[in-house]
Amino acid sequence: MWTTIIDAIERVNDVLNGIVWGWPVIILILGTGLIMTIRTNFLQVTHFKESLNTTIIPTLKGLGKKKGEEDSIQSISQFEAFATAISGTVGTGNIIGVVSAILTGGPGAVLWMWISAFFGMVTNYSENVLGLYFRKKDADGNLSGGAFYYIAYGLKWKWMAYMAAFFCVFAAIGMSGVQTNKISGTLAEAITRAGVNGSTEMMRFIVGVIVAVVTAVIVIGGIKRIGRTASMLVPFMSLLFIVLAVISIGAHIGRVPAALGLIFSKAFNFQAAGGGILGYSFSQVIKKGMARGVFSNEAGLGSSVIAHSASETREPVKQGLWGVFEVFFDTFIICTLTALMFLTTYDMTALSGDMEDSVMSMSMFTQNFGTLGTIVFSLILPLFAFTTILAWSYYGEKAIDFCCDWMKEENRRKVVKAFKVVYIVLIVVSSTIKSGLIWAIDDTFNGLMAVPNLICLLALQSLVAKITKNYFDRKKGLDVKPMLSAYPDMNEQFIQDIQSSNEGMH
Repeated sequence: MWTTIIDAIERVNDVLNGIVWGWPVIILILGTGLIMTIRTNFLQVTHFKESLNTTIIPTLKGLGKKKGEEDSIQSISQFEAFATAISGTVGTGNIIGVVSAILTGGPGAVLWMWISAFFGMVTNYSENVLGLYFRKKDADGNLSGGAFYYIAYGLKWKWMAYMAAFFCVFAAIGMSGVQTNKISGTLAEAITRAGVNGSTEMMRFIVGVIVAVVTAVIVIGGIKRIGRTASMLVPFMSLLFIVLAVISIGAHIGRVPAALGLIFSKAFNFQAAGGGILGYSFSQVIKKGMARGVFSNEAGLGSSVIAHSASETREPVKQGLWGVFEVFFDTFIICTLTALMFLTTYDMTALSGDMEDSVMSMSMFTQNFGTLGTIVFSLILPLFAFTTILAWSYYGEKAIDFCCDWMKEENRRKVVKAFKVVYIVLIVVSSTIKSGLIWAIDDTFNGLMAVPNLICLLALQSLVAKITKNYFDRKKGLDVKPMLSAYPDMNEQFIQDIQSSNEGMH
């Protein structure tokens, strides 16, 4: 019976996925990024240096400095907000997802990842700007925001905001399922390779229980604990991966030109080769590249803005610049290193699309670093995946909270607690389910979540351009009133905050 239900879900999802990731949505994603890029005067290029100088560089220098106790609004630091957001994006999609895209869509899918990321940098920027501009304070004084907030209070389409929040809840559950499934699969494979005999299903189940327990301990602490955990784990695991990937690519440096050649030549492969292993249709190449790109960097989903909205910064544009760097780091650094590492390690003519992506990902490390590679991969991937699970638990929590905004505060808290319990339980369940199905379902909900968000971004494009101009006019020394919040009382409070903390330009 269980098998019949799974098969039915798979068939329904295949139909939905084909619709959601059809040409209309692909055009909507690229089109939104292109329009927002034009409206902000190619901000990802013209202000990229500033996105570094005003975000990651000064924040890293200021790590360890504590906020003052006088802050009346509960929030997390800019770096913790970034770390939470990047932990939600840097996950299995950056390693296994890239390998999967190459196996099923060909090397050309990597170019479409880059293209979607280039425009996605401004899409993510725009989401953050609107997210901070329309965020609100909850009963505990915490700052809350996200796509559903600017849809509801900016576009004033409450029904669409509820729809976006509803899809976010299921995308969160799906994202958690993907990450848990890959953690359990990776560790079970590593244990088997180590010579330990036993049921693979049981090993996966045990790993799922452990992940669920650790997740529960951190999630109960809320965004502050999630932010602290992410800010500790993200730099460590990212640096470790980057070092190993660079070493691997350096060892095969002579193959890099051929790898790049495959990426560009296969990106516009309009006709599938009859029976050829590397023959992919043009639509398949774009679909896999775009779907995996969005799965990885989340630009257009309106998800990472939920974490960014909890930031202590009062300037929407400053947090928006974090979004530019976030997508750059996620796709142009992590995903690109994975792609080059894979393409320089293997002969693509000897591979096929039906190979298991997680097994191939581990083999990529083992081929280059032997047993050490297997051990390191078994450490890196679970950490990548685990921090993503933490971030998406918060996204789902805030989406549930928004969906229940018509309830009394006490009842809303109960519903949120119930979601956390369900989220934890499903971590265990997803550890043993067929991975391809979970990935496909989450792809579908990612696409469904993106549609209302992208429609709203297009509708509010003028406001994004206006807030952006306001910020840079003030940086030039012009005497204009800061646009920090859509709500007059919060705007005045934030103006006072930046004047007293020197966050502003005056």
